[in-house]
Amino acid sequence: MPISGFGEIAENLRRSTVMVHAGPRGNGSGVIWSSDGVIVTNAHVACRAQLRVQLWDGRELDATVLSSDPVRDIATLRVKAKYLPAASAADSSRVRPGELAIAIGNPLGFVGALTTGVIHAVGPIPGLGPQSWVQAGVRLAPGNSGGPLADAAGRVIGINTMVAGRLALAIPSNAVIDFVSGAHVNREANEGWLGVTLYPVEVPRSRSRAAKVFGLVVLEIEPGSPAARASLLPGDIFLGTEGKPFGLIEDLSRALRGEGPRLLRLEFLRGDYTRIRRVTIQLGHQNTRSGVAA
Repeated sequence: MPISGFGEIAENLRRSTVMVHAGPRGNGSGVIWSSDGVIVTNAHVACRAQLRVQLWDGRELDATVLSSDPVRDIATLRVKAKYLPAASAADSSRVRPGELAIAIGNPLGFVGALTTGVIHAVGPIPGLGPQSWVQAGVRLAPGNSGGPLADAAGRVIGINTMVAGRLALAIPSNAVIDFVSGAHVNREANEGWLGVTLYPVEVPRSRSRAAKVFGLVVLEIEPGSPAARASLLPGDIFLGTEGKPFGLIEDLSRALRGEGPRLLRLEFLRGDYTRIRRVTIQLGHQNTRSGVAA
C-alpha cells in the first residue's frame, strides 16, 4: 500500500544523514542528532579522533569524536555548524514486527542510498549479549554503518551497525538517546576506554566441534590507546580476565568499569588456539605505558 508523502519523508531523512570519511579504510554514515552539530554514528566508523563529515548539500566539515563506546559500537561526533536538519527519534520500545523500515546510508560510495524492508524482531541476539537490537529485513552494504534505520514516518528507530545472516542489526533509538544524554562527556574522560573495535566469535578449543568458548576478536586498535600501548594486535581474541572467562560482550564492559588509574589483566589468543596469553593493561592514565603481551 502506498505511503502518503513517502518521497518527502525519504528526502528529509537523507538530509539528516551524513557521510563520515574514515580515511583509507572507507566511508561510513552518520545521523544528525541535534541541529547544533551533534552526529551519531558507529564507534567502528569513528576510528580516529579527527574526521571529515560530508553533509547532504555537499559541504565537508571537520568532526571531533565526543564520546565512543566500542563495546556497544556507538559514538557521537561534533561539527562546528548550526541549524542543521536534525532527525527525530521514535520510541524503539514501541516498534513491532511487520512494520515498515527505511535505511539510509552511503554504501559503496553511493550517497544517500535508500532501501526498505520490514521489522523482523526487537530484542537480543544469541552470542551478542543481553542488549537489544532492532532486527530488520533491509539490505545493507559497507558504508551503511552508522546510518539511520527509520519507521514509515521517517523517525529514527535505530542506528545501523552490522548484518547477521540476512538481517540488518541496528542499535535501538532508546539506547542511543541514553548514550547521548549519559555520563560520557568525551572519550578522554572515559577511564574505561580501551581503544579497540571488537566482534563476538565462538573459538574452537579442541578438535571437537562442541568444544567452543566465547571470545571477542579485535578488529581495530586505535593508535596511542591503552590497547596499543599494551602491544595488542588486530586478530587477538579476548577470552576473559584472569580466572573469569567472558560469556557475553557485556562482560568486558563490566571489567572496564572503575575510576582512577588501575590495571586490567586479560587472557587472549594470538595466532593459534592452543596457547592462552596474558597481558596487563593500564587504564585511567592516557600517557602511561602499560604491560607487554606475554
